[in-house]
Amino acid sequence: MTDLQPLVDTAGGAVRSSSSSPRVIDIRAVKKVYYKPDGSVMAEALRGVDVCIERGEYVAIMGSSGSGKSTLMNVLGCLDRPTGGQYFLDGKEVSAMSDEEVSRYRGRAIGFVFQAFNLIPELTIEANVEVPLFYQGMDAKQRRERAIEALTTVQLEHRLGHRPRELSGGQMQRVAIARALVTRPVLLLADEPTGNLDTSTGQAILEVFDALYATGMTIIMVTHDPKVSDRCKRVVRLADGLVESDVRK
Repeated sequence: MTDLQPLVDTAGGAVRSSSSSPRVIDIRAVKKVYYKPDGSVMAEALRGVDVCIERGEYVAIMGSSGSGKSTLMNVLGCLDRPTGGQYFLDGKEVSAMSDEEVSRYRGRAIGFVFQAFNLIPELTIEANVEVPLFYQGMDAKQRRERAIEALTTVQLEHRLGHRPRELSGGQMQRVAIARALVTRPVLLLADEPTGNLDTSTGQAILEVFDALYATGMTIIMVTHDPKVSDRCKRVVRLADGLVESDVRK
């Protein structure tokens, strides 16, 4: 799969932003400490991380178990708050937002793709893709148009009306990617997106990400697999809650 141009032509906001900041991600001295019930420190998952990611970059985040990789992903995805430092997402300081503001902004700015496809089995694929737009209050006609557009982008327009159980694993992950794209986010955040797929199917999904990167999409891939990180243009490796290395290719 190489041609994802329809997404750019018809959904101009998908890979561009109204923000004047060239940085999609800017985290400064970010810490995340977990505490025991008695208030003592249980773990320092992040111990002062600084990472900036420019618009249009394709970045892998790697690290062994306990390195802080998953915690950093949760912070970057606005799923968890840092206990120290600042986090700017597309020029806005999310670390200073209320929980409600963060939730709304996350829904617009970030598209998530997970190892588990997290599709709703009772819904058709287009209804699954519509879900984020439903929570944004978009009307039904526009939701369906946007969902079909996103599914066409990942070459699943011929499967409209089907439910997840009628699809292969690779097709289900394509639906999940379409759902991530439907809000026209500034950032695509993928957590081990090929982890539940066989080698050849995983390769095909990585080609989807390659093609999205070629359109200008900013992508962060959290992975332990060197075969996945090899496709990225930059690799940030964590160890003991700190950035151990940050290499651009």
